[in-house]
Amino acid sequence: MTLPVMRETLAKLIADSFEIAWDYLEATGELGNPDVAANHLLDTIEAMIRRGERRRLLLSNNAISAYQRFRAEQLISLAS
Repeated sequence: MTLPVMRETLAKLIADSFEIAWDYLEATGELGNPDVAANHLLDTIEAMIRRGERRRLLLSNNAISAYQRFRAEQLISLAS
């Protein structure tokens, strides 16, 4: 007997991964400018999906890390 494979649509995968990342950054006070954050998170998630990644938590965690690095680089360049 085989179990049915649950397939999540790409749109739902993107939305869920984005929501996890957004909620985390908002809860920790690291969100910053909402428009910049949204674009950066989506760009990161979509790039990973194009490379074949489908694990929601990996997508969201990598998007969070990429955004945190981006924000740190912005702060460094402003301080220079």
